[in-house]
Amino acid sequence: MFNLVLVEPEIPPNTGNVARTCVLTGTKLHLVEPLGFSISDREVKRSGLDYWSFLNLSVHSSFDQLLEQSNKSRLICFSTKASCLYHQIDYYQDDYLIFGSETRGLPEEILLRADMVARIPMIESIKRSLNLGNSVALVLYEALRQQDFPGMS
Repeated sequence: MFNLVLVEPEIPPNTGNVARTCVLTGTKLHLVEPLGFSISDREVKRSGLDYWSFLNLSVHSSFDQLLEQSNKSRLICFSTKASCLYHQIDYYQDDYLIFGSETRGLPEEILLRADMVARIPMIESIKRSLNLGNSVALVLYEALRQQDFPGMS
């Protein structure tokens, strides 16, 4: 099982979208506080529709707490600052795929602790990034493709 980590997410519908993707791919979702919303918010649950009750979810009070529970698995962070592209990585099922908040991305101190840092290619002249849910789906489905979509049809 892959582990998908959102560090300090801010926008409830994005987290709901990611939660739905995690449910439908058998991926565990980790949320690192502080969150920009309550996970009981109607917006998060609405975005996840009726999938929220099937979500394998852990909420961590800090990134250090997440690391204590990660069983020494690889930490792969995603940042626009990386030179490696997301599809150039060989993914393993117990990897932690780590994404930052929608407005700030991942802080440098987390990037420095990663085993790998990768990015999704985008046009550089437009100083914007893909939506968090889209970024998660791209990376997660590449990781699942490499594992021949385990348990999926």
